[in-house]
Amino acid sequence: MHPLGKIVVAGLALVVFCGTAYGYANFRALDDVARDSVIDADGEAKPGEQPADGSLDILLVGRDARTDPQGNPLPPDVLRELRVGANGDDLTDTLIVLRIPNGTHEVKAFSIPRDSYVSMPGGKGKINAAFGRGKAGEARRLRTAGETDKAKIDQSALTAARRATRQAVEDLTGVKIDHFAEVNLLSFSEISKAVGGVDVCLNQATKDKNSGADFPAGPQRIAGADALAFVRQRDNLKGGDFDRVRRQQVFLAGLARQVLSAGTLADPGKLSDLIDAVKRSVVLDASWNLLDFVAQLRGVSGGGIRFETIPVVNPDYRYNPNDLRATAVQVDPAAVKSFAAGLIGSAAPPPAKQDAPVTVDVSNAGPQAGLAARVAGYLGEHGFTKGDTGNTGTRRTSLVRFGADLAQRGAEVAKLLGGLTTQESAAVPPGHIEVVLGTVYAGPGATGGGGAPAAGDEPITSSGVVCVN
Repeated sequence: MHPLGKIVVAGLALVVFCGTAYGYANFRALDDVARDSVIDADGEAKPGEQPADGSLDILLVGRDARTDPQGNPLPPDVLRELRVGANGDDLTDTLIVLRIPNGTHEVKAFSIPRDSYVSMPGGKGKINAAFGRGKAGEARRLRTAGETDKAKIDQSALTAARRATRQAVEDLTGVKIDHFAEVNLLSFSEISKAVGGVDVCLNQATKDKNSGADFPAGPQRIAGADALAFVRQRDNLKGGDFDRVRRQQVFLAGLARQVLSAGTLADPGKLSDLIDAVKRSVVLDASWNLLDFVAQLRGVSGGGIRFETIPVVNPDYRYNPNDLRATAVQVDPAAVKSFAAGLIGSAAPPPAKQDAPVTVDVSNAGPQAGLAARVAGYLGEHGFTKGDTGNTGTRRTSLVRFGADLAQRGAEVAKLLGGLTTQESAAVPPGHIEVVLGTVYAGPGATGGGGAPAAGDEPITSSGVVCVN
């Protein structure tokens, strides 16, 4: 079974988007939500102090955990209701960085595919494994040191796991995480029920035994176990995990929309259910002052929320040539940092100007209609002159070709597109760089690639329902 992360913002979204609506008095009911020391002490803000740009970057984590925030197993009847087995694991199946701006601006968020192959303590691996590595390492250290108190070992191991996840995200994105929130299977189900369901839309009917998904095509309202199945499904989806990431984004946008609706905010019963659901299942970092946070949120929700996904190099990366089943999502950390900086922080510095303009010709060797034009437009935004665009013979991998005198600019193009392979070629016309986009290309301009949206893929925002796979 391939569970998915239980949408982290599933619990936090109500904190983020409706905190201002029901005010300090009701918000104080969340004071006893579970806490953990996830943020480094030297990174904690002093009372009343904000980050340099006044914004907050929050890591939202969803775990495939069959336990409550205190580590107690969920009862069998609850697991049956959720349509999940008793065996979970120590993986983080949802990773989303959410930026709360300082002022009345759009909230921006980006997803990190759970199989992103990154460097971390213990060697390279999928980023969702950072949690398990951190947990196992701390438990081993404590036992070796002579600790025998199981409860103390378990809690310290969970703290280390959350900190390891936070560190892996910071190392990949270059974003300093200010706050942390975690939810599990139960919280996702309960919160979706508390708001009266969330509106979503599917392009076609779909069914999957592993997740319990069984949905018709078209618009529909989902809650509870159905909502959980909606965001967990990846089997029988042509885009696999990338379609699942997109479902997460659509659901969270709908959850924000539902929480902000008058029907939710004006209903004391629903608000009480929301608060109870968060208290039962959400874990926040110990340094998070929620009342101060509410003050910063005033006016922000009017700008909506917009979801993106980090650029990837290869969604089907064979990181072990001796095991064809060993696949991951290949990412270029430099490209991810540039993307994150442009999306939620100060834009990355523009490329150095050259004496002569450089023209980039883009050919599409894959099936996505209009991909070459979108990528050419993206490069045009970064100082390159748009050249010829069109289709070419099918090719799996992507390539950037250039003459010897344009090696530096060619490397720049390759980096902008997610870390593509480069090749020096005397056959490329002077003043030109040639880009060939393979069938596995997933950088800017491709679906879920963190650039311009692909044809038919509207940006995910909280302003309307978008149909997805």
